[in-house]
Amino acid sequence: MDARITAILRECSRASDEERTTFPEVVAALAAAGVERYHTDLVRAETTYYFPDGMTERVKTQSSLQPPAMDFLAEGVESAVRAIQAGTIRYGGFRERVRRAGCAGWAVSIVGRRVVYYGRSGDSHTEWFPGAR
Repeated sequence: MDARITAILRECSRASDEERTTFPEVVAALAAAGVERYHTDLVRAETTYYFPDGMTERVKTQSSLQPPAMDFLAEGVESAVRAIQAGTIRYGGFRERVRRAGCAGWAVSIVGRRVVYYGRSGDSHTEWFPGAR
């Protein structure tokens, strides 16, 4: 992996954890770096970035002291998404709210312009990027 690209991936993860960036800014930076999708695992506290040529890069993220709730509540995830979009919460609050709603992680498709949030039992909720549908 190119050191410049690795630095971008790490900075995107760190800036998110430190609440210095927004989701649209992260997506723009990752797309410019050639990332087609990424997966954030809240249990393992890591994000894996995927490139069109099959290359991947894994970056550690901020961990939570509690595991995701057992029951997945799509409406709780959706509520957290709306709150962060409105600017009433930041990334740390978002991560905590979706975890309490039973979200174990999410897969972001930059190419497909959507995020699939999933729970421990495989339940999921899809959020489209604004304007994608």
